Parts: sequence; C-alpha cells; structure tokens
Amino acid sequence: MKKTIGIFAHVDAGKTTFTEHLLYLTGSIRSLGRVDHKTSSMDTSDIEQKRGITIFSSEGYFNYKEDTYYIIDTPGHIDFSAETERSVSALDYAILLVSGSSGVQAHTITLFKLLKDYDIPTFIFINKTDIEGFNLHTVINEIKVRLTNDIIYLNSPEDIINEESLEYAAMYDEIFMEEYLNENYDAGRAYEIIISLIKARQLFPVISGSALKGNGIDTFLEIFSRLTGTDYHNRENSTFRGKVYKILHDEKGTKLTFIKLLSGKLSVKDEFLFIRGEDEFSEKVNEIRLYNGMKYEVKTEISAGDVFATVGLTAPICGTVLRNGGTIIEDVNDFKLTAALKSRVRVLDKTDSITIMEKLRILESEDPMLSISHNKEKGDILISVMGKIQLEVLEQVISSRFGISVSFEAPQVEYKETVASTVTGYGHFEPLRHFAEVQLRLEPAKRGSGIIFKNECHVDNLASNFQNIIKSHVSEKVHKGVLTGSPITDIKIILTNGRSHIKHTVGGDFREATYRAIRQALEKSETILLEPYYKFEIYAEELYIGRIMSDVQKLRGSCEPIVLDTGNACIKGRGPVESFMEYGVELLSFTKGTGSISLMYDGYDLCGNSDEVVEKIGYDKERDVENTSTSVFCAKGVSYTLPWFEAEKFNIT
Repeated sequence: MKKTIGIFAHVDAGKTTFTEHLLYLTGSIRSLGRVDHKTSSMDTSDIEQKRGITIFSSEGYFNYKEDTYYIIDTPGHIDFSAETERSVSALDYAILLVSGSSGVQAHTITLFKLLKDYDIPTFIFINKTDIEGFNLHTVINEIKVRLTNDIIYLNSPEDIINEESLEYAAMYDEIFMEEYLNENYDAGRAYEIIISLIKARQLFPVISGSALKGNGIDTFLEIFSRLTGTDYHNRENSTFRGKVYKILHDEKGTKLTFIKLLSGKLSVKDEFLFIRGEDEFSEKVNEIRLYNGMKYEVKTEISAGDVFATVGLTAPICGTVLRNGGTIIEDVNDFKLTAALKSRVRVLDKTDSITIMEKLRILESEDPMLSISHNKEKGDILISVMGKIQLEVLEQVISSRFGISVSFEAPQVEYKETVASTVTGYGHFEPLRHFAEVQLRLEPAKRGSGIIFKNECHVDNLASNFQNIIKSHVSEKVHKGVLTGSPITDIKIILTNGRSHIKHTVGGDFREATYRAIRQALEKSETILLEPYYKFEIYAEELYIGRIMSDVQKLRGSCEPIVLDTGNACIKGRGPVESFMEYGVELLSFTKGTGSISLMYDGYDLCGNSDEVVEKIGYDKERDVENTSTSVFCAKGVSYTLPWFEAEKFNIT
C-alpha cells in the first residue's frame, strides 16, 4: 500500500527533526541529522541551514511493514505558505505537530484550516514533551479549543480500541452503538469505523513524544500504519492521471516536474501532447526520479500512488493535471492562498532588465504566486510575496543561484479592480494587411471567482478556431484596471461577436483586438477597487478585550461575538491586510507576550479607503501604452487610431 504524508508545524515546533527520525527509524537514512547541526537530510539548501528553518518543501520515502510511505516536509513559516499549499495537493494524510512548550500557535491554526480546506485527514503529534514544565492536559485543552474537539489521545497501539474511541465509533454507527451498549461488539468493526472517521476528518488521533530524543516516534508510526489506508493498487490499471504539485531546477539547471500519480502508470519515453492557445507540441519523459532529500533513485516506470520527479516535461506548471493516457494537459490553478503584497525589485549591480526578468521567470515557474511583472515604461519590476522574510530569502536565492545582487523595497498591498455592472467592449485591429474585430461583454462575478470566460458567439459570425484563440488571449495575461493599474478580477468575460478577414487576418491580430476590447469596456464601466482581507483569530487574556476591540475598529475590521474560556478570550473577525499585517507585533507587545493572532487570507473585498489609495498610487491610464483602449483602423492604405469613446461606432453592430 502506498501513502503520501505531509509534515506540518509552526516554526520551531520540531517538524524537520520529527521527519528525520521517521526516516532513520525505518532505515531510509543511515545517520540521524539535526537541524541545529546543519546535518538534516531534508533541509538541504545553504539558506535553510543558515536560517535553521524549512523554506522549500522536500521529499523522502521509506518502507514500514508492507507499506511504502512518501513523506513531504513543508515550510513552517507563514511567508512560505504557498510552498506548503502546493504540497498539500499531493497528500493522502497530514501530520500536524504541536509544540509541547508553546502549545497551539497562530500558524498552527492557519495550517489546520488549510488542511481542512483540502479535506486532508490529519494526525496530531504533540512534540517536545521532554521540555521542563510540559503539561499534557493544558496542550490537549488548547487543541480542543483552538483546533478541534474531535480528538482521541492514544498512548500506544493497543490503546486504539479504548473507551473514548469506542464511544466515537458508536456515535457515528447505530448498529455498532447497539453492540457497544450490549458489550457485544467486534473490535475489527470498531477499527473500520475509526479509520473511516479519520478519513472523513471527523476524528483526529493525538499522540505525544519528543522528536529530538526519538521518544514516541515508533509508537506514532505503528498507530499511523494501523489507522490509515489507500486504494492506489486498485487504480494502477486505470486511465493515467497525475497532479503536478511542484516545479524545481536542480544544481545543473535541469527543470524537474514533481508529480503525484493518482491513477495509471508512467514510463520513461512516454509522450505528452501539450495544447495551449494556438500552440501544439509534444514532450517526452526522459527520466523518472524518486527523491530522498538531495539523493534520488532513477526508475523506468512508476504507478498510481507514487510521488516522483520527471526530467523532460517542461510545459506543465504547478497545478497542471495530466490526463487521458498522456494526450492533453489541463491547467488547474485552484490554489486557495494568494500573495496580498507586492514589492519593487532594485538591481544593485549592472545586470540588465532582460536578464533579471529571465531569471525571475525561472523562480516564478517554481512559485507561481510570485507573479512577476515588468513595467517597461517606468522600468519597474514588481514581485508578489507573502511577507518580509520571503523577500530576504529571495535576495539570497537570486544571489546564490544567479549571481545577481538585488534588494527589495518595503512590500505594499496588492489591490485589484472589478466592474460594478454589465458593460460591452469593442476592440478593432486593422493596420495595413491585418484585420480582427472582437466584441466582449463584461459582467460582475462573485468574489473570489477570478476571470471567467464564456462564449456566446455563433460560428456563422466567427470561425470556431478564432473563437478559441480569443479565449486563450483573455486568459494569457494579467489585464489591468483603469483606476490604479491593478489586475482585474471577479469578472465574467463573454465573447458575443467577432469578425475576421479571409485574406488579411494573421496570427496576433486577435490578440490585439481582444486586449483592446477588454480595456475599452473597462474605460466605459464603473470600476470598483478591491483590497485583500484576512480572517483573524486573536487569543488573549480577558483583561485585554477592550483594547483589542478598539484596535480592530481602528484597523477597519469587524468581529464575531467573543468567546470566553476561564479568563481567556477568543476574538474572531475579518479585516484588511493593509491594516492588520503588522498588528501581531503590537498585540504581542501590549499583552506582554501572552496574546497571539492567527491570520488567514480571506480573498478580496471592497476597499474601505478607495479614494485615498487611488490618489496615492497615481496611475495614469493614458500613459500605459501596453494596455491601450484605442482601436486601430485603416483608410486608403494608411493606419490610424481612435480613442475608446470614438471607436465603438465603427465596430460590430
């Protein structure tokens, strides 16, 4: 049986040490490394070893009894949550570590919610039980209050069938309840129910120990092996389907595409046909690697349930789903976390903008959330990030990998724009010997939906191949709004009409017409500015409630009813990223280290200080030549342009 597990924790909860012990205990590695000694097999980069934290996810594998386990060690710092989320999409189960000394910390809550969003069954390991002052009852109570009340604490494998677990099984199965009450139950049936409850995230086993000293690791592994299961062996002969969850370049610059194989098989030299917009090309799998830290084993074939890297597939991106026996790809960018901040890159040496953009695109392929953009007119290069620590790491990465010296300006909130009502846009591109005309309708869509494309154009008006080209041009770039030049979102873009010329329409004409149609619609529309929001949970002593509530109001946030528990308060709410991103430092200060805040990205919503932001950004739409709303016409062999407010009368009626 094959199982893929991910290890999650707040920074310094012992996650990598726990992973190291699992690999050592099962014989996957020969010597036991330590993070503080910079000898861990999973934290392999110089940057990770210097900082003593996990920054990049890393893979390992081991065998236990009859099963094969793939293990993914994930970053524990909130700034690298995007790397963590991409790993989640490859998992069957998760192990969440809770520090015995610090309890349930802010980012622990965020990670637990992320695992909930992806519906990943989760085991909880209370680490650092050897720390002086450790109190098991206190930590378990924190887990119940801050994470979930649906837990069972297990001392040993024999403890799986205890009174608490039997009561859970009885609660969810009426037949078993009757047997349990009559003291005539089948232990095997109880196991089945408990396993199903864990898979359904209705039950969370809790085990404790010390990863540093290796205490409780063997107990955890045995309990985990008994209470988990997958059915990949039944999927090996099914249609091929794999999920790309990570892109990496090795020390030689070779692009590695990491895949979780969900069904079917894959062999070296298998070929994939890639179709994107007007482009169609094929690529072969030249090599298959199973990674264990920095080391890897080369395979000729793998099957459902395996986690591996391929050499040769360069077209897939993070989130790509490969399907149908390797004939076509489907790009799925369904990640829930979004970078809410952006920073301007400052090149400190003589590297030209073309070279720096080329290198940054490599990093963007590995982490799509970076979303690199280049304003050629101003010469600005912008990069999207989760926080300041990520910028510090990026400076080191760019220096060590590419030999380029850069710094970053202080990160600013990344705003977005949308439309308030339905509007129709027209785009015409007709310089000499070119012709394309596009008519689009833009409609408001629900928050968080992004850009949705719909086609209502009849083939009698425009051939289907041109319609498909227009669709690809809608999604191939980030379209800017007219208020602040921020990306547009939450808009349904509907193709209603179009025209081509049998002789003069050539490649690229519909790209120009599509871009202009979108921009022309935005010029006519009532545009709304959106800003990113956090959901927050604040934990503090009851005496600080008044100050916290006042702060939340001042920071433009809102609160749910306060929950009190033996002198402590839990305050849940929602507020703008711009005003809440630094609040944790202030909270920690005035609560004398006892308060904590958990922040979870919660999408975009109406900007509360729109006029102020628009004035501050000072975007001049007329000077943005890369996002023009003018249409291009031709008369008597001479091309000329018309502004958006005049061009419409010459377009499709």
